[in-house]
This record gives sequence, C-alpha cells and structure tokens, in this order.
Amino acid sequence: MKTIQSMSYKPESIKGGYTDRILRLDVSSYAVSIQELPPEFKEKYIGGRGYALKLIWDETTKDTRYDSPENVLVMAGGPLCCEPRFPGAGKFIIGTISPLTDTFIDSNIGGHFSSLLKLCGFDALAISGISEKEVVLIVDGDKGTLEIAEAPPYGETVDGGALSYGEALMREFNGGASDENVALVTTGIGALHARFGIVNSLFYDKRRERVRSKQAGRGGTGTVMRREGVRAVIVRSSSERIGANHPIDDAGVKQAGSSLKKVVSQMDRQQLRLSNWGTPVLIEYMDKYHLLPVNNYQYGSHSDARAIFADVFLNRYFEKKLPDGCYFGCNLACAKSGENVTLQHGSRAGARVGVDGPEYETAGAVTCMGIFDPQFIMEFNWYCDEYGLDTISMGVSASFLMECAQRGYLTKEDTGYELKWGDVEAAHRLIEETAFGRGIGRVCGDGVHRAKKWVAERHAARTGEPIETILDELEKFAMETKGLEFSMYISKESLAQQGGYGFALKGPQHDEAWLIFIDQVHKEIPTFEAKAQALKWFPMIRTWFNAVGLCKLPWIDVRHPEAAKTDNPAQNQPTLAYYIQYLNATVGSKKSLQDVLKDSERLHLLQKLINLRNGKGTRKSDRIPLRAMGPAFINEYESRAEYYSDWLKERLNGAELPADAKERHDLLIKLRQEAFEKLCDTVYKEKGFTPDAIPLPETIAKFGLLDEKVKSLLAAYGVMEK
Repeated sequence: MKTIQSMSYKPESIKGGYTDRILRLDVSSYAVSIQELPPEFKEKYIGGRGYALKLIWDETTKDTRYDSPENVLVMAGGPLCCEPRFPGAGKFIIGTISPLTDTFIDSNIGGHFSSLLKLCGFDALAISGISEKEVVLIVDGDKGTLEIAEAPPYGETVDGGALSYGEALMREFNGGASDENVALVTTGIGALHARFGIVNSLFYDKRRERVRSKQAGRGGTGTVMRREGVRAVIVRSSSERIGANHPIDDAGVKQAGSSLKKVVSQMDRQQLRLSNWGTPVLIEYMDKYHLLPVNNYQYGSHSDARAIFADVFLNRYFEKKLPDGCYFGCNLACAKSGENVTLQHGSRAGARVGVDGPEYETAGAVTCMGIFDPQFIMEFNWYCDEYGLDTISMGVSASFLMECAQRGYLTKEDTGYELKWGDVEAAHRLIEETAFGRGIGRVCGDGVHRAKKWVAERHAARTGEPIETILDELEKFAMETKGLEFSMYISKESLAQQGGYGFALKGPQHDEAWLIFIDQVHKEIPTFEAKAQALKWFPMIRTWFNAVGLCKLPWIDVRHPEAAKTDNPAQNQPTLAYYIQYLNATVGSKKSLQDVLKDSERLHLLQKLINLRNGKGTRKSDRIPLRAMGPAFINEYESRAEYYSDWLKERLNGAELPADAKERHDLLIKLRQEAFEKLCDTVYKEKGFTPDAIPLPETIAKFGLLDEKVKSLLAAYGVMEK
C-alpha cells in the first residue's frame, strides 16, 4: 500500500471505560487529527449513538446529504464495549446522514473492531470529506502510527466486494497471516451503486481458521463510507482485553458478568435456545403467529415455511462442534456460521465459502420474495455481504418490485425479465444488477421510497392515469417509512409494533422497539395503555444499549427466572440490574435504572431534533403504510377472513357485520387507522410532545438541550416564540 499521509501518536490509556479521545479523518485533505474530549462530554452523550448524534448535530445542517463533504461517518463503541467478562460486549454503531432517509441513521454492528479501536486509544472514529482516490486508514496501536494509504486494487476483488477485499487486505497488512489482534471495516461494490450499502466488520476466528464478518446493514452507512472514498479501516492492538477498560471497580465488573452469564447458560436452553439455533429460531415463531413477511408482507405464514426452520440450517450448514459468537466471552453465542457452503448461483457459482449467518432478518427478507429455499437463503446472505448490500432493504425493495409486477404496475418491458414470487433465478439476477447498478437493479438500489415514483411514472406513461392516483395505490404496499424499508415482522395485528415502527426515529427498524414478541407471542402488553407505555419505555433502554456498546439479545431474548415475579415481566428488570451494576462498576458512577433512562431520553430527543431539522420529525413522518396496519387488499383479508370477522365482532359490541367482504374489509381498515391515530396522540403526550410530534420546550429543557439553536428550530415549527 502506497502511503499518502502518516503520523506517530501515543495511544491514550483507557480509564473507567473511556479514553476521552476521538480520531478525526478529513479525507478531502488527508488530514488526521486527535480530538480531546472534556470530561462532561461523556457524561452527557455516553458513547456510541450519543457520540454520533452530537457530532452530526454540531457539524451538519438541514441541507447536508449523504454525499455532502461535511457529512460525518462516526464509528463508536461505548464505555462498556471491549470487556470479555461481560456477555455481548463487542458492539458498536456506525452513524451518519442516510442516503435513504436524508436524516440521522445508525446501525448496530458486532465484531472486534470497536474494542481494538479503543485499545488503540480512541473512543470513536469520525470521517468527513470526499477523497479523489480510494484510501485505507490504518490505526496501529502496537506501532503507535496513524496512516492513510492508497487502497490496493487486488485485481478482480475490486469487482467482488467487502469480504474478498477485506481478507486480502488483512493478509497483506499482517504479512500474509491472519491475527485476532487485527480487525477492519470495509465496503463492497454494492455501496457504489445502491443507497443501502453496508459496512462489513471483519475479524479472524482462529477456531474456524478464517475471517468472519458482521454487518452494519441499515440505512446506507457503507454507501456513505464508499462515497467518502474510504475503502477500509484497519485497526491493530495486541493489548490484553480482559480488564482493558480499567474499571473503577474490577470486582463489580466480574460479579455482574458472572451473574449474567449464569442466567444465559441456565435459561437460554429452556427458552429460545439461541446458543443452539441462532436467530433463525424465530422463523418458526413468526410463521406460527402469522408474523412472517411472506410476499411483501401480504401473508404471515406459508405451507413451505417448514423447509427453512432453524433445525434445517443447524443440520445442513452449521458446524455444531464450534462455538459461535461475534466477540470473546459471550456465552449466548448466537452468531451462527455455515462452513464450506458451495454456491450454486450467481457470478461465483461453484465456489466454496464460509457464510456468516443467516440471521432471522435475512431469512425473512427471502420469504418476503416468496422463496423458501435454505440454500438460496445462505447464498443471498453471502452475496449481499460480499457485494456490500443490506439484506433487509434488498429483500424489501425486490419484493416491492415483484408486487408491482403482480398487480400490473410493472411489465416485463420495464424490468427486462419476469419478476415473480418464488423465482430464485430472478432474485439472484436482481441482486447482481443491484450491486453493479445495471438494469432494474438501478431502481432497486434506490430503495422503496424512490422506486415508488419511478414505477408510478412508468405506469402513468403507459396508461395515462394520474401519477398521484397511482402513488396512492403503491403507498398501500410500499413497506417504508421515513425512507427506510421495514424490518422483517408483520405488524398488521400488533398495534404496539405498528407504533414501534412508526415512532422509530431512524425509520421502521426493530432496533428501537422490538415489541412484536412480547405483544403477539407472550401477550404481555394486552391493553392499549400497556402498549403506549411500552412505546415510551422500550426505545429508551434500547437507545442506552446502542450508546454503551452492548448487545441487547442477552437482555431481551433470555428471560431472568425472577422476571415473572415483577410487575412488568417483559422489561426483564432483574437482568437489567446486572447491566446497571456493570455500568457503575466500570465508570465509577452510582446510577439507577431511572438515571439510565433519563440519559437515554436525552439522546432520543437529540435524534428527534435532527429529524425535525431535516424534515422527518412530525406526525406525518410517523405514519406507516396501510399494509402495516391491516390487510391492504381484499386478497389479504380473505386469506384470514374468519380471523378478521372475529376481530370485528369483538369490537362492534354485538352489532351485525356487513354482509359484503369488501365492506367488512373497509370497516376493519377504518378501525385500524383510528387506533393508530389514537396511539399517536397518547404516546406523543406521554413523551412531552405536541399532537404533531414536536417536543415541547419544557421537555427539551429538562435534559439541558434548550440552547439558541434548538429554540430557533422549535420556533420554526411554531412551538415557541422567536
């Protein structure tokens, strides 16, 4: 690699989980600098999502777009990442202005990168500017050097993607060897052509003797990184990881980690068994409870779903003898991998590869296209990772186009070939075209929000129908809100999850409010009031996980045996007590759960302010497609006609149902829409917002955010005087 810029530095030691340093890279001038943070910065913004929010609030404007030079791409863990003695401590976020939503997005990701970055002396990395050539940033804590180099071409791997390129880069950097003390993030060819390009986090697994990957999939973080001209970031440190956070109370950290590991080892085997099955275990639950997104969320279950249940992947693809996990010390170990999978389709057919996954979301994205083939799920997983495409946005965008073809809005002339449910060959072709920006793949790569307009224009030109009329119909089944595609849970029968998707500040991603399981499976929030309260509480605690650098699964998916004895079992507060103990022991604080929720609410409000500034923060932006609230078309209604009739009878207090199925469908939709609007009113009031979803000045003031900049923003929305 040809060096462009290089400097020496002294890695700052970690104390109480922090280094109080951010590494800054401006690729327009190839300037590398170190930003020293005042002590109060971490108190107010915590880490992870909080650091990203603060930098983007300060350094971007309402006019900043994903490809603006001033846009900032932030990679940040938090005070609690890095420690193998506590489960799930390998997480970090990548935050930026999204190519899909034009506002703040962050994506949660695992691997070793953030821990090694911290060991190199930095709490976060912030990249801005646009380089004229593709570059690699090298952060070498062992040598004490920061280097910008020209990105090597590696021949054909440039046309491949993140996995091939990253592995070649790791070998070159490390003298031909792979090493657990080296990690990197990189992007693929899809990030050059699609708005939902991902960042891959690569690390060496010595038990498997290969490089593995995790992904920051949502919102186009990889597209931003590639647009900046950054092909990869490499970090290296051989420092000891156990105790590396230099906690204030080491014994407290050890005790908290031991307690949580004990609960995980005892209870996971009695509950979801994620350590055996991984997240594909959710496929069976989603199918059973009509929550699986079949054919673009039209149907919640399918007779062929058994072909992709978790045991199929375990018996056919996963290596049972090897423990899994995306970071040291996590005994939940749910990050499953397939070894020596022979690809049967696409440009790399015949190759034997390792597949990191699938996660449930990836499998759900494939059922969204009407496909129930486990081999295709593995290949879809690998190709999307290799090319650098988000499996969720890829699946939902492809499914939208398939339904447009089903309903006559697209023809074969528009697409170049038939797009239909269950067609593996067509799906493979669409992945390739999306990754390389060819044919209908150019439309697919722009995401559902922008594809709607393209489809409407094509159909209007052919039929003469008004574009607005066509858009009204397309919006019924265009599964996006705020520009982001829905994650893989049908919310038709869950008012709580409808709110979770609608109110999610980044767009309909379960990361902020995964309420579908406690609502539809456990049925723990049966009343309207309970759902509204959950929509205030759960986003706060989940925001905290993204700020401190921890995985949520040991909390949300492994129920503590004492949780059932509490007033609200779904909150799993006995386990949360271990997290609070870990926080206090690490940073030396004396925070309660309420203190943590208050810290999170500050970050949540800051993100809300960015949305308002960027035009995505009002009630209008929280509205969801008709299909997210109920059956958008009569075929969906009739597929569960008896269920919907019973649902209507319960709410009509003995009144006679309309005889006509269409009238019953119309009545159901009316009631569902009214319920959602009532939910908006209730939750906004609970959060201290106006009926138009704008925070009241007194709400902002409680968290120390009401400065002149915020006052001006609220005044523009008529909430306070200028």
